Amino acid sequence: MSTQSMALLGAFLAVLLALAWPLGRQLAKVAEGGAVPGFGWLAPLERLLYRAAGVSPGAGMGWQSYARALLVFNGLGALFVYGAQRLQAFLPLNPQALANVSPDSSFNTAVSFVANTNWQGYGGEQTMSYLTQMVALAGQNFFSAATGMAVAFALIRGFSARSAASIGNFWADLTRSTLYVLLPLSLLFAVFLMGQGVVQNFNSYQDVQLLDPVAYAVSTPGADGKAILEAKLATTQTIAMGPVASQEAIKLIGTNGGGFFNANSAHPYENPTALSNFVQMLAIFLIPAALCFTFGRMVGDPRQGWAVLAAMSLIFVVAAAVLMSAEQAVHPQLAALGVDQGAGSFQAGGNMEGKEARFGIAASSLFAAVTTAASCGAVNAMHDSFTPIGGMVPMLLMQLGEVVFGGVGSGLYGMLVFAIMAVFIAGLMIGRTPEYLGKKIQAYEMKMSAIVILVTPLLVLTGTALAVMLDAGRAGIANPGAHGFSEILYAFSSAANNNGSAFAGLSANTPFYNTMLATAMWFGRFAVIVPVLAIAGALAAKPRLQANAGTMPTHGPVFIGLLVGVVMLVGVLNYVPALALGPVAEHLQLYTK
Repeated sequence: MSTQSMALLGAFLAVLLALAWPLGRQLAKVAEGGAVPGFGWLAPLERLLYRAAGVSPGAGMGWQSYARALLVFNGLGALFVYGAQRLQAFLPLNPQALANVSPDSSFNTAVSFVANTNWQGYGGEQTMSYLTQMVALAGQNFFSAATGMAVAFALIRGFSARSAASIGNFWADLTRSTLYVLLPLSLLFAVFLMGQGVVQNFNSYQDVQLLDPVAYAVSTPGADGKAILEAKLATTQTIAMGPVASQEAIKLIGTNGGGFFNANSAHPYENPTALSNFVQMLAIFLIPAALCFTFGRMVGDPRQGWAVLAAMSLIFVVAAAVLMSAEQAVHPQLAALGVDQGAGSFQAGGNMEGKEARFGIAASSLFAAVTTAASCGAVNAMHDSFTPIGGMVPMLLMQLGEVVFGGVGSGLYGMLVFAIMAVFIAGLMIGRTPEYLGKKIQAYEMKMSAIVILVTPLLVLTGTALAVMLDAGRAGIANPGAHGFSEILYAFSSAANNNGSAFAGLSANTPFYNTMLATAMWFGRFAVIVPVLAIAGALAAKPRLQANAGTMPTHGPVFIGLLVGVVMLVGVLNYVPALALGPVAEHLQLYTK
């Protein structure tokens, strides 16, 4: 790991902590339902929205009512996004006259954006109109992130409540998260991005003259049926335009990840400078980190939030260090060819394949760790070009259940489920009824926790097995052998854990993969949320017990170590055989030749 990598990682974590702490206090105000400091001028708009929707924000919901409202809202959102794509050729704000999107791709994309996954089997600038990008896709970027925050708030209330039947009001949580958090942060971030050079307009795509014409070959069939290659000279280039900054802001702040352009955050119109790259990484982690402080504040013990944050940070730092080291190391096949891979004043060294020269290995590797730890899925490098170990780390971060910071809301409630598992294991070891934050953890909570933890491995491994066995699945593999298997495993790990990034070597825009991955995305999101809400309801109904001499502390180093151990053991053991067939086998092949 280079000095530059260590300095970048240290600076990133320091700035993140400085920003997350005050935001966490603000998020607690949002969750508590009262006035939000500095945003009193938005209160009339909040009341107007409730009145227009016929919602009583003070009416509490049990977990079943909360879950029903959440599922109905997101189901209607999926129908809207599907319809917008299927009708975009007839709708306005389509200066390129792009055609309607195919049914299977529309289905996949609708589920993807509603589930906060943003898996993209299409090239954005070649497929989606400005209206579809803004109203359908960017709209769901807000709503899916707000849904995750709402579930996190509901679970925290379950811990902090004292024999309550309610876990909050979904419509109020959704509205307040969007109005007081996501919209203001996105507005500020969009202005910053425009200042850095990200485009924001409604212009048609621009044809510009190339300073240096480029020669290319065109193949045409001859009279005898054989292909004839004809040399041509390209003198112009089409440059895509559009309302990019506004979508880019919520894509990152909401840990969504879907890019306006096919190249995502490697595109200079989405991520133009080293500063924008650094701030984009901060934006991805900002709300997930801040929610840890919100958790500590709402349960009445800030140390609990620090413990959760410490566990997340410890896993992340180790993962980022391994990834950076793997990409900075000497590649044996290139070394055999006599290629100079040493880092110096004029080159980054290491494995620069698939990485932007503007960012180099350190910033590209850290971005890969951040985006896969946080279930964002935005990329500024092609993970398919990483070394086997470098590619395995992002895969593992997703397979842990996206709890290492994780998505907006989903990272915290996923980690709290692991915390419940940790205190249960500790209780078994010392022969006491397990408790967490004064709530007894009993059979019902453990059953729901088991569903939360096991549903995504079931989706990932079943989907991967089917894709490998069926001709329709194998047809999408671009690389043979272990790497091709890794491409499929990565795709289903990304979909089921609602990340959305891809190895970029799998041809996934087919009816088979669009359907299979959409199924994994939907159940990977909502088959986790429903049992989390069930846990919240069960905990809220229980009295909160006072700590005593026999209560296990859940804020010190011992618990942090136990929590990290449970996350790693329970999360990784499900995938060891699959990883052995993919990145581990590829690594051994690479270093034994």
